[in-house]
Amino acid sequence: KKNHISDVSPTASQMSRLVGLGLASKIYRNNKIENSSKFSSNGDEIVWGSIGNASTSQGIFFEAVNACGVLQIPAVISIWDDGYGISVENKYHTTKESISKVLSGFKLTKNMSGIEILEVKGWDYSSLIKTYSYAENIARNYHVPVIIHATELTQPLGHSTSGSHERYKSKERLDWEKSNDCNLKFREWIIGNKICTEKKLKNIDDEIKKYVKDEKRLAWKHYQAPFLKSKDELVSIFALSDKNHLKDIIKEKIELIDDLNFSELLKIARNAIYDLDASDKLVKDKLEDWCKLKKNLLSEKYSTDLYSIDIDNLSKETYTYPTYDNANEVDGRIVLRDNFDELLKNNDNLFIFGEDVGKIGDVNQGLEGLQKKYGKNRVFDTGIRESTIVGQAIGMALRGLKPIAEIQYLDYVLYALQILSDDLATMSYRTHGRQIAPIILRTRGHGLEGIWHAGSPLGGLINFLRGIFILTPRNMTKAAGFYNSLIRLDQPAIVIEPLNGYRTKEKMPSNLGELTTPIGEVDIIKEGKDLTIVSYGSTLNIVEKVGEKLLDYEIDCEIIDLQSLIPFDLSHRIKKSVEKTNRILIVDEDMPGGASSYILQELLTTQKIYDKLDSKPHLLTAKEHRPPYGSDGDYSSKPSFEDIFEEVYMIMNEVDPNKYRNI
Repeated sequence: KKNHISDVSPTASQMSRLVGLGLASKIYRNNKIENSSKFSSNGDEIVWGSIGNASTSQGIFFEAVNACGVLQIPAVISIWDDGYGISVENKYHTTKESISKVLSGFKLTKNMSGIEILEVKGWDYSSLIKTYSYAENIARNYHVPVIIHATELTQPLGHSTSGSHERYKSKERLDWEKSNDCNLKFREWIIGNKICTEKKLKNIDDEIKKYVKDEKRLAWKHYQAPFLKSKDELVSIFALSDKNHLKDIIKEKIELIDDLNFSELLKIARNAIYDLDASDKLVKDKLEDWCKLKKNLLSEKYSTDLYSIDIDNLSKETYTYPTYDNANEVDGRIVLRDNFDELLKNNDNLFIFGEDVGKIGDVNQGLEGLQKKYGKNRVFDTGIRESTIVGQAIGMALRGLKPIAEIQYLDYVLYALQILSDDLATMSYRTHGRQIAPIILRTRGHGLEGIWHAGSPLGGLINFLRGIFILTPRNMTKAAGFYNSLIRLDQPAIVIEPLNGYRTKEKMPSNLGELTTPIGEVDIIKEGKDLTIVSYGSTLNIVEKVGEKLLDYEIDCEIIDLQSLIPFDLSHRIKKSVEKTNRILIVDEDMPGGASSYILQELLTTQKIYDKLDSKPHLLTAKEHRPPYGSDGDYSSKPSFEDIFEEVYMIMNEVDPNKYRNI
């Protein structure tokens, strides 16, 4: 059985998930997993990947090739080499003008594992058969990765039909391509080996051309049918008008459309509505109904399946809250570790991997001892290669596994941002929900000091990664609950653990592995009546202390933990809070215009809190630059206890300057 994974257009992006697709075969061969027959036959599947010669210049290509060699996965990667990348020759792309020579250090030897690297002429059919048969055998049976460098290929039409290669190739090169075209060479081989006659090949050519033309006409007819039907509907609506000149003008506009489609028809209909008066109420009403119907149709075609699950159904989920039986206080990391233990015990298709995840149990010991308990096949280390860590997870998830992939710090997610955005975030959307990759990306951020270890770039992630849940637990019990919730869902997500929470004491729940944190729901930490404070992650530790201090000044704040940025407050509990307090402050460790702006936009446009406010909404964020190192830098750059206290007090001073004097 052959399986096809939805491709991605950005050059070399397909290489990242290839690692995971191949690794899945190795996992299925080496692990007993329930229902594995749905996804594998003893790990015999090969991942067949392909890439153009010019795209091998991308860093992600080398990262993926290295990962294939390290993991020894059954992958056959074809590099199609026509000597160009659009108009740019190989000498500007590749050292020695040969990617197979560049990769020669990866080649396996008698004494060391590696990658089998083969070179073959792309026009030599019999050599191609031998090469690919050999590659298939060693990849399938021995899980040896193979790279096949197919050279001397041609560009029959240039890079695209919109640009001729005559603009950048010499006459000698063009003449060579004409005489060495693969189709021509294949034809010569067929005739030379007396497999078929020239006459029969000519008949086949004629039949194929006729078939393609007929199918093209039929496809165009099917494609145009709904547009023509809609055009007739629109003409019939305008025919109801008493204004003959209007009917004639509209009919002429419709007939003049060169490229008939819904958008052109909608433009005509919507613009006509603007000009209709009360005497044409019937026509106007019918046009509005028609426009609504077509816009809904387009929305269904082009704006659905962004998420793998129906977000509206999340509020119907049954959640299990933590229970405590004579609970001791432990480090937050222990809560996480013991929860991961339960998940690994109860889900044989769950695999956890990342930098320093295996032997030492991650840099914060949240997986301490779990590799020893479950083995190197279940909890394992990777190299420093964030892009293919994500791709590895995508490929595994596409083949029925449940990967938790760790990127060590939130700041390092930027290395994988392109794959997360172009591949994972669009997977469900671009396949209309037919292919999904429900990976869980584990990382940590916020709260600490240092330019590359304490960032909180949520504004960027929120906007680049629509299609992926973004969850920001304030402690490790909440984080454990999110992992447990996500295991049950077929939806990709990022969980950002708070960096300063691993050694913070928490009560040990008695129902680890079962407790869940609601996704898309806020948590009201403290109820109050004067002002609503909204935040997420580590900053809430400071906000809670400020809330206690403000009580001494007769200011009673309601403190809300967003905990889920995507999806956002599905039950609109923030709106209900603002209806009570009539004021809101958003506290955010991100830069100005980042997550705080997203939060405010959600509250103003979706929850429509504007008319509930008696004071303007206030935003308190970090400074524009990255977090500096050192306590003074941290204090002056991120919202501090005093910053939050003074912001709240200032708001209340504006409300009642007599009660809340200037400080």
